Amino acid sequence: MGLLSGKNKLLLGLDIGSSSVKVCELQSVGKKDGPQFRLQKLGVTHIPHDSIVDGDIMDSNAVAAAIRQVLAEQKIKAREVAISVSGQQVIVKKVTLQLMSQSELIESIRWEAESFFPAGHSFDSYVLDYTVLEERKPEGNMDVLLVACRKDKLESYSSCAIQAGLKPALVDLDVFALQNAYVSNVASGGYDEVAALVNIGANFTNLCMMIGKRSVFWRDLAFGGNRYTEKLMEDWGVTREGAEELKHGVSVENRTPAEVESSMAAVSDLFANELSRNTEFFRTNFKVDHLDRIVLSGGGSKVTNLTGILRDRFRVTVETLNPFSAIEVDERGTNYDVAGDLGCAAAIVVGLALRVEGDR
Repeated sequence: MGLLSGKNKLLLGLDIGSSSVKVCELQSVGKKDGPQFRLQKLGVTHIPHDSIVDGDIMDSNAVAAAIRQVLAEQKIKAREVAISVSGQQVIVKKVTLQLMSQSELIESIRWEAESFFPAGHSFDSYVLDYTVLEERKPEGNMDVLLVACRKDKLESYSSCAIQAGLKPALVDLDVFALQNAYVSNVASGGYDEVAALVNIGANFTNLCMMIGKRSVFWRDLAFGGNRYTEKLMEDWGVTREGAEELKHGVSVENRTPAEVESSMAAVSDLFANELSRNTEFFRTNFKVDHLDRIVLSGGGSKVTNLTGILRDRFRVTVETLNPFSAIEVDERGTNYDVAGDLGCAAAIVVGLALRVEGDR
């Protein structure tokens, strides 16, 4: 599920998030010893609060209207898009099976998948996909990645894109789009370097564990930047808009960032605990004895002092992903300012824009 390359046309990336929609269009330039992609279009527009709740689209008209707006603002003519989903209705699992034919594999995957569907949910309520990660012929087995998403969630996201006049050519997962952005922009420290890619959205955090340039563990955590917003609203009586400003270090509504620091730190500590539990689970089950770095992205990663709190807790390098570091961006164009403003918050949409027609 890593970055795929080919001669096919790049797809328009469309990230439908809980608080905003983002679009990104790249052009393949393939320069030797230089950027392989050039940024063509990049835009973001916010959607009304509660249009998407816990990853479920509650107001498809509002979401579709936001997509149409950002497409019009950026004068985007491309229609075929790559979108992505995440959350509790998405299941990712790596399994080891005996080597078998394609027809046998399809049947085995069906049986394997049914074992990890939530209680009360049948195979018919999910869309299932898979890819063979590695075949080990001497051992007679192979690693297969299974991905399942509830049909109603998949259809609701695709429907919003269609309603906005787009054609979903590929549906990805946020964690795989995150991996694409990382692999294409960050030099790995070595084949055995262990990095935790942590993309903090409004409602969910995508966690992707990398060993070198291989992703080996994926999980969506029910913890996002809205936790800070809600905590500040509850503790300090500020509006939602005020809380959004405060958590990014801006004084507002007679409150200062220093004044609300304890509330911010309390949420960051809870997040660090959640992240620690999941990275420890990974290390135990995959028999990995170290963690080298944490790479943050997503709008929620911009909250004040989070990087320092995670650095103190994990005692490793904590850095912020720049999804445009290996992408050519014209400093004289408007995209340069938008890319600077979005920064790490554009990781998912850039990862989607790296997809090409025909990808799986």
